[in-house]
Amino acid sequence: MKELFDVHCHIIPGVDDGARNLEEAVNMLLMEKKQGVKNIIATPHFRFKMFETDLQTVKKQFALLKREADKLELNLYLGCEFHSTMEMVSMLKKEQVSTMAGSRYVLVEFSGGDSASHIKERVYSLISAGYKPVIAHIERYEALYKQYDFIEELAEMGARMQVNADSIIGKEGFSVKRFCKKLMQYDLLSFVGSDCHDCRERVSRIGEAYAYAAKKLGEDYADRIFITNPYKIINL
Repeated sequence: MKELFDVHCHIIPGVDDGARNLEEAVNMLLMEKKQGVKNIIATPHFRFKMFETDLQTVKKQFALLKREADKLELNLYLGCEFHSTMEMVSMLKKEQVSTMAGSRYVLVEFSGGDSASHIKERVYSLISAGYKPVIAHIERYEALYKQYDFIEELAEMGARMQVNADSIIGKEGFSVKRFCKKLMQYDLLSFVGSDCHDCRERVSRIGEAYAYAAKKLGEDYADRIFITNPYKIINL
């Protein structure tokens, strides 16, 4: 059985709008395991005036969940979904927020209406500081949705693109599904995350997305975006 990665999820209990408590977080781990996920990078939100849980608290809650993940023979790593801000680089350097699994990769989120120039400037600031930006769920941003030339420009700068599993399999509508398929066909997609928040509505469908990608573009390609590329994060 493939040992898939989930590089974007809100599974750490009590730190953002994801898992409410340890019991729910453990059930989410079981859900991930059922989907064929072996390796999980937990990425709690950090966004000013919305999600500002301090890193010490996040690490404490992460440690509780990691013990449960170990029992289930799942590998759990700490990351952060960092909403774009002018203080992003300084906060990373001061270790006020986590990179992805202690690497130089940073999962960065934007607002849906952010301009292309803003996205490009923030991506450039991370790259200039030696980080490797992974743009979270690019299907949600007006400046990136179906803008393949701009996505390619960001990729050539050094950014990497992530989409959600639900978007790949059509849970967000046919148009978004087609966009994700074209991203894969154009080889512009590096990572897939579940972006799961609970066990009811915003769940993990990583295994289903892997099966779809393997069917449409081949198993070797699916392995690359669900296993090989994420493996580089934990070994950087």
